[in-house]
Amino acid sequence: MSGILEGKRILITGVLLESSIAFHAAKLAQEQGAEVILTAFPRPTLTERIAKKLPKPAKVIELDVTNQEHLDRLAGLVKDELGGLDGIVHSIGFAPQDALGGNFLNTPFESVATAMHVSAFSLKSLTMALRELLGPGSAVVGMTFDAQYAWPQYDWMGPAKAALEATSRYMARDLGKDGIRCNLISAGPIGSMAAKSIPGFGELADVWNHRSPMEWDMADPEPAGKGVVALLSDWFPKTTGEIIHVDGGLHAVGA
Repeated sequence: MSGILEGKRILITGVLLESSIAFHAAKLAQEQGAEVILTAFPRPTLTERIAKKLPKPAKVIELDVTNQEHLDRLAGLVKDELGGLDGIVHSIGFAPQDALGGNFLNTPFESVATAMHVSAFSLKSLTMALRELLGPGSAVVGMTFDAQYAWPQYDWMGPAKAALEATSRYMARDLGKDGIRCNLISAGPIGSMAAKSIPGFGELADVWNHRSPMEWDMADPEPAGKGVVALLSDWFPKTTGEIIHVDGGLHAVGA
C-alpha cells in the first residue's frame, strides 16, 4: 500500500534535534513515500548528524533565511537534487533573548525586527525563493504557537507568530490561483530546541497540565508531525489559509 505522500518531493526546514516537530515531519514524510531535502542554520553539521536517524538519506542545504544570497541559490540546489518540489515545511522561529522571558515592555525594535524577519517574513521569502519549483497541488505548511493569547514568557515571539499567521493567510490568497495551498499547524508545547531557548518555558507549558481537554505529552512531537504530513498530502485539496490545532484541544476551552 502506497503512502499519502508517494512520489512527492518535500523541503523541510528546522530539523535540529530528534525531539523537534520538523524531524518527525521528515521521518513520517519519508515513511509515507516522499523524497525529503533538509535545510539547516546555523550548524548544517548538526542537522546532517540528526538526518542519519531518518529512515532514508536526506541531503542538507545550508540556509539562513535572512541571507538573500542563500535564498537566491536555493531553487537551483533543490532542482539539482529533486528536479522539482511539491511541498515546503517552514519550521523556523527565533527571537533574541531580550525579546523573551518577561522583557516585553523593554525590548528594543532591533530585536523585535529580528524576530519578525526570521519567524514571519521568512515564510514568504522561503516560499518565493522556491516558487518556480512549485506546481498546482503543492503545499506550504508552517508551524505556529496560538497567537490569539498573550502567553507567559513568550513575549515578542507572540506578535511574531501573529504576523506569521497573517502572512500565511495572505499567501493563501495570492498563491491559491496557482493551486498552491498555504496552511499552519498550531502545536502545543514541545520540549524542542526552540522551547529550551525561552526563559521560563516550564511556566508556559504548565498551562497544558491544567487546561488541555486531552492529555498533552511535551515529549511527543509525533502528533504535530502527523498534522504536517496530512496538510502536505492531497487529502486537504481545497484547504488553504487555515490553522489546524494539534494542541490537545486547549485552544477550544476557556480558563
